[in-house]
Amino acid sequence: MKIRLVNNGVFAPVEDINQTLLPPKEGFYWIDADVEDLSVLQPLFNMHDLAVEDCLSEEEQRPKIEIYESHYFIVINSIRFDDEEIFLRALNIFLGRHFIITVTKQKINELRALKPLLWEQEVSSPDYFLYHLVDIVVDNYFLVGDRIDDRIELLEENILMHTKKSHLNEIIGLRGEILWLRKMLGPQRDVIATLNKKDLKLIDDQLQKYFSDIYENALKIAESFDTYRDLMGNLREAYQSSVANRANEIMRVFTAITTIFMPLTFITGIYGMNFDFIPGLHLRFGSYVLLGVMLLLGITMFYIFRKKEWL
Repeated sequence: MKIRLVNNGVFAPVEDINQTLLPPKEGFYWIDADVEDLSVLQPLFNMHDLAVEDCLSEEEQRPKIEIYESHYFIVINSIRFDDEEIFLRALNIFLGRHFIITVTKQKINELRALKPLLWEQEVSSPDYFLYHLVDIVVDNYFLVGDRIDDRIELLEENILMHTKKSHLNEIIGLRGEILWLRKMLGPQRDVIATLNKKDLKLIDDQLQKYFSDIYENALKIAESFDTYRDLMGNLREAYQSSVANRANEIMRVFTAITTIFMPLTFITGIYGMNFDFIPGLHLRFGSYVLLGVMLLLGITMFYIFRKKEWL
C-alpha cells in the first residue's frame, strides 16, 4: 500500500495512514492499495461490506457505481491486449471528499500513466483525479480497438490469399472476445453516464462537461465494437466462401483430369482387346505412334480447357 499527499500534481509520501483520516490543508490523499490492504482500510474509512466483498470476489465484476454517505464506490474495467488476447482488469475506486483509494488485484498501467498527467494538470482534488483516470482508461480502449482492427485486416488478407483451417479458430476466438468485451462496455458506459448526468456531491459541477466528453468517447467505442462484430461475421462468410471456392477448384481440376484420360482409356481399352486385326497392331513403330497420338490428344484437350478457362 502506498499513501501519497497530492497537491497541485506534486506527490509527497505519507507514512502514517491515520494522517489520512483528516482532510489536509491543501490537496488530497491518494491511497494505492492491494485487496489484502482492505482489512486495514475498511474500518478506517467506513467502507461498506458489499463494496469490500466486490473487491475481494474472484468473480468478474461488472462496472458500476454505488453511492454511500461518506464515499462513492466505483468499478471500471482497465483493458489490455497482450499476445493476441484481450484482458479486462477491475479497477476499484473509493472516492471521498479528501481522499481517493484505488484497489487492484493486478498492476494497472493506467495508474502509472496518470502520474505525469496529474503533475501537468496540477490536480489538487480527488474528483479531478477520478476524471483523468477514467479518461485514460477509456482512451486505452481506442488503442485496443485499433489493434483489433489491424488484426481483422490481416486475418482477412490471409483468408483471401491462403485459406487455412486455423483461420476459422482465429475467427471464432476473436469474435468471442469482441462479443464478451462488447457486453462489458454497456455497464461501463452507464457508469460514465451517471458521472456525467447525476447530481453527485463529491464531484465538482464543472466536471460535468468533461465527463460528457468521456461519455461520447465511450459511445464511439461501443459503436466501434459493434462494427468489429459485424466484420467478424463477414470474415466468417469470406472463410466459408473461400473454402467452398477452393473445393470447387479442386473438383474442377479432378474433373478435367478425368475428362482428359477418358479418351486415352478408351484407346488403350480397344488396343487391349484380343483381336488379330487392329489397325497398326503389327507395325514396327505402332506403339510409339499410338503413344504419340494419345499424348497429342491429351495436350489438345488441356489447351482447350485452359482457353475456355475451365482450368
